[in-house]
Amino acid sequence: MTTYRLLIINPGSTSTKIAIFESDKNVFQKNLNHSREELSAFSSITDQDEFRKEIVLNEVKTAGYDINKIDAVIGRGGLVKPIPSGIYLVNEAMRKDLRNSPLGEHASNLGGLIADDIAKSIGRAKAYIADPVVVDEMEDIARVSGNPNFKRISIFHALNQKAIARTFAQDTGKNYNEVNLIVAHLGGGISVGAHRKGKVIDVNNALDGDGPFSPERSGGLPIGQLAKLCFSGKYSLKEVKKMIKGEGGLVGYLGTNDAYEVEQRIEKGDKKAEFIFNAMAYQVAKEIGAMAAVLEGEIDGILLTGGIAHSKPFVEFVEKMTGFLAPVKAYPGEDEMAALAKNGLMVLNNETEPLIYK
Repeated sequence: MTTYRLLIINPGSTSTKIAIFESDKNVFQKNLNHSREELSAFSSITDQDEFRKEIVLNEVKTAGYDINKIDAVIGRGGLVKPIPSGIYLVNEAMRKDLRNSPLGEHASNLGGLIADDIAKSIGRAKAYIADPVVVDEMEDIARVSGNPNFKRISIFHALNQKAIARTFAQDTGKNYNEVNLIVAHLGGGISVGAHRKGKVIDVNNALDGDGPFSPERSGGLPIGQLAKLCFSGKYSLKEVKKMIKGEGGLVGYLGTNDAYEVEQRIEKGDKKAEFIFNAMAYQVAKEIGAMAAVLEGEIDGILLTGGIAHSKPFVEFVEKMTGFLAPVKAYPGEDEMAALAKNGLMVLNNETEPLIYK
């Protein structure tokens, strides 16, 4: 079988993860951190495109790899229109929606843009995204908000949630399409999804809508208080949106989006940090309870993934509150790089056809 070389690009709010796979083998991976000071120079997230692309290219060169020998570039999917699960070729329609997203700004929008820029510079390579954050499998009843002016939408960590769900199913000798799972992705944003036999039938809007607060997002806020704040005359729309996404959560309470730093503060006796960290775990557990109701109590497992799943106290807090529902298993970190590579490899091996974004 032909060995293919794939470049994987996974932008986060303050970092860009890159990896090079030779077929299914990860031969190089690095997490490129970007300071808040560096990123503050850009007025929008997509304006960081060229800045992050050059850093990626420099790292690949420094690692001793020839960019011109890359066969495909796979980027993390962004806030395009709601689409079915799958792998998509980056085209001009997608670039337009990544740069002027109909659903808002997110660092993942950069994945397809950077991937396409690099693929075009190579010439023979193509760029793809897979299972973007707007994968939509929600049931219609889950979309009802409570007011006809608003509609609940599906924005979540689809790639990692599905990868971890499939890993759990495989580990237990089952097929993903046979199990019911609750998966909580615990990162810069937090999403908790109800997976019923291969589809995420309900999930909180992890970007700027509802669910638990996270390291930098406010999650579900008391709506009456929010309405009063919006009309207080003290804040612009941009400032309010920044409170909700970027300066909410741990940033708002503790001045940092680094959960590990918060843990270190706790170890040094910082009681406020401990209280807020536990409150975040409490909200995650409460959301898991809501998804248990969605699945009518038929749950094969509760899976905790993402960076915060490295925190033993956080996992133990959630397990104490939810362990009566189903076994709780932690998959610390994320499997997004391997999941992106697997999707790209299926295309290169002609095992699947890439979908066309319209």
